[in-house]
Order: sequence, then C-alpha cells, then structure tokens
Amino acid sequence: MPLDLSAWTLLLSAAFAAGVLNAIAGGGSFLTFPALVYTGVPPIEANASSAVAVSPGYLGSTLGFRAELATLPRATLWREGLVCAMGGVLGALLLLWTPAQVFSALVPWLLLFATAVFAAGPWLLARLRARRGDHGEAQGGDPASTAAPRLLGLAAVAVYGGYFNGGLGILLMALYALVGESQLNRANALKNLNSLLLSLLSVVAFAWAGAVQWPQALGMAVAATLGGFAGAHVARRLPAPVLRAVVITTGLVMAVLFFARGR
Repeated sequence: MPLDLSAWTLLLSAAFAAGVLNAIAGGGSFLTFPALVYTGVPPIEANASSAVAVSPGYLGSTLGFRAELATLPRATLWREGLVCAMGGVLGALLLLWTPAQVFSALVPWLLLFATAVFAAGPWLLARLRARRGDHGEAQGGDPASTAAPRLLGLAAVAVYGGYFNGGLGILLMALYALVGESQLNRANALKNLNSLLLSLLSVVAFAWAGAVQWPQALGMAVAATLGGFAGAHVARRLPAPVLRAVVITTGLVMAVLFFARGR
C-alpha cells in the first residue's frame, strides 16, 4: 500500500539516524526495524527490509579495514567467509520458515537480547581479553590455525545474524576475543567482512522469497548511507558513552513497546 509523507519521513529519518548510530556505536537496527513495523510492514518483512537498509554500511566498514585484511591468509578469509555466508542464508531461511505469529512474539525478546549484548559489549570484550592475558598487538595468534570451536562459534553467530541482525557486531567481536584473536584491528576487520558476507547472502534469500519491501528498503538504504557519512563527523563531537546510552535506551524502549503491542 502507498505510504504517505509522514510515513516516509519516519522511515527515512529512522534510517538516517541508524546510519549515524552504526558509524559510531552500532545498534541502528533498533530504529529501522520498529519504524518499518510502525508504518504497517509485517514483522518478518520488516526484518528483511531492515537488513537491506543497513547492509551498505558493512561495505564501507570493510573497505576501511583493507590494510588489515591484506595481512590475513587468504585461506582464513575464504574459510570464515564461507561459514558466515552459509550461516547467514540458514538464518534467513529460518526466519522465513518461522510463522509470523511466532516471530512477532519473539521480537521483544530478541530486542532485549540484542540490547543486553550491546550494553555488556565493552565489559565482555575487556573480560575476555583479560582472561587470555592479552598484552597487545604483538601476541596475536595466527588465524590460519583456526580450530573447530572458532568455526562452530562463527557459524552460530552467523545464523543469528541472518535471523535477526541486532547485536551482531558485538557477538562477532566477543567470539574473536574468546577464540584467541588478540589483535583488535584484525578482529574488527574480520567482523566487518563477515558481517558484510552474511548480510548480503541473507538479503539474497529474503529477496528470493519476496520478503523485502523494496521501495522502503532502498529509500532507507540511501538515507542510512548518508547517515553513515554524517556519523563520522558526529563521532568527533559527542562522547561515546552518550551515544551508547542513546542506543541502549532506544533498545529498551522498543522492547517495551513491542511487549505492550503483543498483549
């Protein structure tokens, strides 16, 4: 059904703000997904369309870490990329196979989980690095020696990311810290690349199933990309704790609203 000016204003504003948040602290899907639902898009289609809207940001982040990616063995990039691509597709298919009523009931819990992961992210990553006795860049293990637990953990996170994108970046960073990737920039590069791959493949699955509301998704993707550029400037002016507090508050408010909506 055609959207009026107020609906488009809400969607594009939410997408622009999501781009800003993703460029600074993450959590943009806390805005794009509820905005789509509020304007009448069913939850499963809203989740698929939100994934399309925020996915261009992963490309920019990946390109920003080209130097770090160039230092990694090609075998590692292919192996982990393949696992994430397959996991993203599987997560997307699970979403498409989930009855709409069941997914609607899961949404507030997924939002709460993603908010909790985001809120605990810095503490969790610091604890994991401390447990491993991480002393900086010099002691990073060679990711070419990827063990089975690393790939299994990556597959589980990728399935979650294909199903519901919220908190994906923090989960990937926590996983890499847990399995011994001590070089922060290298872990961040892997996180961005693998987020891009699993998102692209999940978007392909959503598109194939006809679950994407393309006018909204493409318009929001443009707004989110512009917001990402603006976020780089905002990051220089606003303290990170303020932005994190905004994301956490938004996640909690949205979860409460979806709980109330489901009654």
